[in-house]
Amino acid sequence: MSKSPAKKNDDSTEQMSDKIAATVEAILFSTDTPITASKILQVAELSSKREVTGAIEALNARYEESGAAFRIETIAGGYRLQTLEAYHEVLSRLFKVKSESKLSQPAMETLSIVAYRQPVLRADIEAIRGVACGEVLRGLMDKLLIKIVGRAEVIGRPMLYGTTRRFLEVFGLASLNDLPRADELRQRPEKTQTPAPDQAGDEGDESDEPDESASDEAPDESEAETATD
Repeated sequence: MSKSPAKKNDDSTEQMSDKIAATVEAILFSTDTPITASKILQVAELSSKREVTGAIEALNARYEESGAAFRIETIAGGYRLQTLEAYHEVLSRLFKVKSESKLSQPAMETLSIVAYRQPVLRADIEAIRGVACGEVLRGLMDKLLIKIVGRAEVIGRPMLYGTTRRFLEVFGLASLNDLPRADELRQRPEKTQTPAPDQAGDEGDESDEPDESASDEAPDESEAETATD
């Protein structure tokens, strides 16, 4: 029995969707940097961004259903295949982090200030850290993590610093809005423990002893009621 025209159209549409998804997947597998929907649209010669987003949703659903160790994530305004965080520890044992990608403690502190306070002056960064930051700033610029984003409208017109798209890629952020809130980074104070009664000091022992003068002055409640009657 031949298929009805409606059934043939459904099969044709499904095959087309599968082909688009496979094409998008191939493009994402071929690059290790985020690629925008517009670029995917251009390379795959698709008609609308909806086809791109639909393909990505279908691929992620397929990955999740099959238990794949990766997903397509939105990073720095584009899409990139990312291994799930659950596999970070095992992968870190397989790959050594490139030495040039490591940041020193001063560099991390400076980069954090720029990320949260941008656009920010060098003088403001140094006021927060309490040390000169010229060399650190140059190092971060060499790594393409920060850049000069303008000049302040003050005397001398000093340069303003901000983060780059590379910063978002390195830290796996879709935008600066994904940065942790400052209150989430603060360490919560530990709860003070109250010593057990048997571990209390001399003051606690003295407080446990009955006060004879107080008992002499305070009448027993039953005696007070009898006197009242």
